[in-house]
Amino acid sequence: MRRSAWDIAVVVALLLFVVVAGQTIDGFGTARFWRFVALEVVPVAVIALPLALVVITGEIDLSVASVVGLTCTVFGKLWAVGVTSLPLLIVACLVLGAVLGAVNGVFVTVFGLPSLAVTIGTLALYRGLAYVVLGDKAVADYPVSWTSNAIAPIPGLTIPWMVLVVLAVAVVLGVVLHATPIGRGLYAIGNNDEASAFAGIRVARTKFWLFVLTGAMSALAGVFWTFRFASARADNATGLELAVVAAVLLGGVSIFGGRGGLVGVLAAVVLLATMRNALQLADVPANTLTIVTGTLLIASVVGPNLVTLTRDGLRRRRTKALALKGASP
Repeated sequence: MRRSAWDIAVVVALLLFVVVAGQTIDGFGTARFWRFVALEVVPVAVIALPLALVVITGEIDLSVASVVGLTCTVFGKLWAVGVTSLPLLIVACLVLGAVLGAVNGVFVTVFGLPSLAVTIGTLALYRGLAYVVLGDKAVADYPVSWTSNAIAPIPGLTIPWMVLVVLAVAVVLGVVLHATPIGRGLYAIGNNDEASAFAGIRVARTKFWLFVLTGAMSALAGVFWTFRFASARADNATGLELAVVAAVLLGGVSIFGGRGGLVGVLAAVVLLATMRNALQLADVPANTLTIVTGTLLIASVVGPNLVTLTRDGLRRRRTKALALKGASP
């Protein structure tokens, strides 16, 4: 499937699920339901959109949820010790996220280590540091004006205004990816980084800054997470990386790099959030929700490769048939 065809397929799957669930699940499709879907979409989309660029270059970052957790604990710790300027805390957390992403980037681009191994390591490291910072305590005495405004709806709607931030990030990154030489360079790196380097693309620098961007956006998700739940804990966002990676791959970004787009990723984020909330309405156990997410993750990897193998097989058969026909008297 071409990228645009996969994007359309994900959007169609979302629409079909909405139609079916609307007919079979009580409470589905209400304003309250879509509000909770949107609140779940925000942190996943904020991370998944920049992570998609990382995966397009052939790399991966599995430490994103731990960056969220560490950001939450640092935010809570600074607040607890008397740093009461929330704008300053937000900026400090964004800088922290960028630094954590830069650590991943240095190991991958300077030392040449595989990003899968590096970010599995920092996944554990950053989560461990979160427990060092705050232990098993929670900080929850934030101003109500900030916690309520973080999840406040758009005037006249029930959808939280943070969705506008997600759309802004999607537009900016979408333009960069699909309408600039930088985006073409990302696809080139994912297809062949050595050839890209010979073509003048700064492969290492590009990957490094993508890790920095992903870390900073994960920190932004951590700030939102803290305000949404009005609580900073070391275990915040545990397991979130599964939802993020599933959205990226289900959205059509190839795990091998060089293919994918952000429309499909955004649609996949909404699809997964809608499914999870719908299944919760249907009283489906949490373990089943995890199984569904894992199944979709596997399908998102296997499906495109099966399509590609089938198409290539049919092309070879046609070529062979034409060759035999041309060779016959």
